[in-house]
Amino acid sequence: MGFGQRRWHRFKRNRRGYWSLLIFGFFFVLSLCAELVSNDVPLLVSHEGRLYFPLLNSYPETTFGGEFETEADYLDPYLLEKLTAPGSWLLFPVNRHSFNSINLDLTVPVPSPPTRTNLLGTDDRGRDVLARLLYGFRLSILFGLALTLVGTVVGVVAGGIQGFLGGRTDLFFQRFIEIWGAMPELYLLIIFASIFKPSILLLLVLLSLFSWMGLSDYVRAEFLKGRNMEYVKAARALGVSGVTIMVRHLLPNGMTPVITFLPFRMSASILALTSLDFLGLGVPPSTPSLGELLAQGKANIDAWWLSLSTFIVLVGTLVLLIFIGEALRETFDPRKK
Repeated sequence: MGFGQRRWHRFKRNRRGYWSLLIFGFFFVLSLCAELVSNDVPLLVSHEGRLYFPLLNSYPETTFGGEFETEADYLDPYLLEKLTAPGSWLLFPVNRHSFNSINLDLTVPVPSPPTRTNLLGTDDRGRDVLARLLYGFRLSILFGLALTLVGTVVGVVAGGIQGFLGGRTDLFFQRFIEIWGAMPELYLLIIFASIFKPSILLLLVLLSLFSWMGLSDYVRAEFLKGRNMEYVKAARALGVSGVTIMVRHLLPNGMTPVITFLPFRMSASILALTSLDFLGLGVPPSTPSLGELLAQGKANIDAWWLSLSTFIVLVGTLVLLIFIGEALRETFDPRKK
């Protein structure tokens, strides 16, 4: 059995972490297919012997016997009557709402409570909460993965250079990190949010400027310890370049703290995005976001379904990631066999 297989079996023995990984993976894959699960357009339409795929193409209403050349509204009763007539049928997703579709048939003020049409109710604009949770969960996970990847790469490179070169290079980097870490991150975000148009890319760039510092310290310590090992001195004596020593010899041995901290860093990234969206400094207003739903719940205290459903999704995600991180930490712990 290989070394990687032994670690995988050790990870599987941690039942809490293993099942957390399966549950998190299931919901993440489900969110990646959000358009197939929650959408206001059918997956497939059969009309007059022809098949149409509204999820991939836009069709005018006249295609299905309507009167207007505008894009078909498949929730319109007039059009639904034609598409459910003999000889025609359509296949809707499980939830007939997208993240930006508004329920115009509500008989109560918005935000409206859960009903059979909107299983988790609607927000203050009449949009389906379940759909916005599903799409917002996907956005949070993808943003957390991207921010974790960028911060990890920059942190590993910076920490590796510090630890391997040492001396004045290490001293200069440490002083720079102390100064850069003292910068008021929230104030910078407020300033840039007032200057530039809010976007996911802008948030990713701004948060990446600070997210690498926590990891670089651990990588620096591993490289400082490893550069004085006998095999590193032997490689230097044989004329192996410094980059090769760092990549092939020191980096694999220094990856243990990097891997074990990945779930914790990802949970911190998701929490950062949610906090900024809650404060109105995150994604554009129309973008589905967990933080935006929490802000709506705060503004509408009586609409308990907004805060409760978002709280369950957010806390559940963070708890699953923490359990996965604890299992990884035990798996890579050299003191445990």
